[in-house]
Amino acid sequence: MKYIFVTGGVVSSLGKGLAAASIGTLLEHRGLKVLMQKFDPYLNVDPGTMSPFQHGEVFVTDDGAETDLDLGHYERFTSGVLSRMNNLTSGQVFDSVIKKERKGEYLGKTVQFIPHVTDEIKSRIHTVSENNPEVDVLITEIGGTVGDMEGLLFIEALRQFALEVGKENVCFIHVTLLPFIKAAGEVKTKPTQQSVAKLRELGIQPDIIICRTEADLDEDNRKKIAMFCNVEKKNVVAFRDVDHTIYECPLDLRRDKIDRLVVDRLGLGATPPPALDDWEHFVRRVIHPKHKVTIAVAGKYIELQDAYKSIYESLIHAGAHHDTKVNIVRVEAEAIEDHGAKAVIGDVDGILVPGGFGDRGIEGKILAAQYARENDIPYFGICLGMQIATIEFARNVCDMRDANSTEFNKLTFYPVICLQEEQKGIDDMGATMRLGSCESIVFAGTRASDLYGGADRIHERHRHRYEFNSDFQDKLQEMGLVISSVSAKEGLVEIIELPNHSFYVGAQFHPEFQSKPNHPHPLFAGFVKASLDRSMAGV
Repeated sequence: MKYIFVTGGVVSSLGKGLAAASIGTLLEHRGLKVLMQKFDPYLNVDPGTMSPFQHGEVFVTDDGAETDLDLGHYERFTSGVLSRMNNLTSGQVFDSVIKKERKGEYLGKTVQFIPHVTDEIKSRIHTVSENNPEVDVLITEIGGTVGDMEGLLFIEALRQFALEVGKENVCFIHVTLLPFIKAAGEVKTKPTQQSVAKLRELGIQPDIIICRTEADLDEDNRKKIAMFCNVEKKNVVAFRDVDHTIYECPLDLRRDKIDRLVVDRLGLGATPPPALDDWEHFVRRVIHPKHKVTIAVAGKYIELQDAYKSIYESLIHAGAHHDTKVNIVRVEAEAIEDHGAKAVIGDVDGILVPGGFGDRGIEGKILAAQYARENDIPYFGICLGMQIATIEFARNVCDMRDANSTEFNKLTFYPVICLQEEQKGIDDMGATMRLGSCESIVFAGTRASDLYGGADRIHERHRHRYEFNSDFQDKLQEMGLVISSVSAKEGLVEIIELPNHSFYVGAQFHPEFQSKPNHPHPLFAGFVKASLDRSMAGV
């Protein structure tokens, strides 16, 4: 197996994750088998208990790991299906080391950062390699910025690892910033030089330098970076700001032939040039669509772009599938509470209510669901959005005026959404929800069955504590609510829908975690299609 390690310098949010994912895309299109992982130096065991304002969305893997949002990019840009083994944090590392020490596994030795902590980091790379022998290239992104105290042990572990497996099997890629100083009218290379110097001080010489830049990288600056950073000029690669969509990133990096540089560095032989026709076709549809729709996303973390990252990307995938640009209107749920749904949401082609926790903005989301139901506007509720639709239906159709979730009102007379039985008595917040892939039954004759192409069994990923309360199932169904899917094992409600509506679907799971550029999730595809039908009908 060959290894690529992607580090970052100068500042955070440079796009290391997109760079790593784009390299994965290009190598896969060369016919190589690629797997990706992320090392995060923060002390949290996982991002599951972090606020989206702190860390963006939490991406959930098939096996129920709550991981960094970059793993979402990895799965969307490559064919890999990732697991908890593909995301490692300092919290996990130290937790494992201390547990081993308590069990006496270090045979009475003094436990130290080197070798014990660095060995723990290296062991994750070895474990992923051993568990995936069919993989040609393992790409590992290191979170944070080179020089940060919290990341030093990860850098040292990579230095040791490269010596152990042979430097000919390892490619170090460093992503840096080339700032444009407007007053001087110049691009400055000094931050890149200093960032690489810091990396070299730590014992790692990058093989390829990726320069984030607003403009192109001229030959003089390319030559200067190569000379001061001790790399060949051809190995200084521009990573330009793309104009339309992040899915242009692999095509941009391809301009400087980064995939060829990596293949040559790792001795991967005469692999063919990447066959990118399908990717280019998708990008063209994103950039030059024939149609357009406007979809409102009503949430509580709206001001942060990354809080609903996978949802926004899934809408793009579904839009491209229908040759349609999806204009997303981000609506703050609390604003709906203050001013009403019609005034805040206005004339849109579809309304989506995403997942979330806590009671802030809940009544606004309920008003959004009511506005969609009463005005025949396509509605898609995800996780909490499905629960919101259930509460709204119970209140306004079934005359259960007090209906609510016990998450928001423990004393409600109509707890149509309640805590799962197995969740009662759990005090720890991290990794204790219903998490990961679950098999569900889809009932024939429903919209859900049509959207899934007649499949009677599906597997979807979950992240929630509260469920549809089966005590109210008969009453809600009598009044017209259709339950179109339940979990195969427990019979828990997974999908609800309204039959006499253009599109009114709620899913307890998170379909956004399985959508890909040329394979949109069927529920997103159906929602965008219904929104497009409404738009074209001029409603």
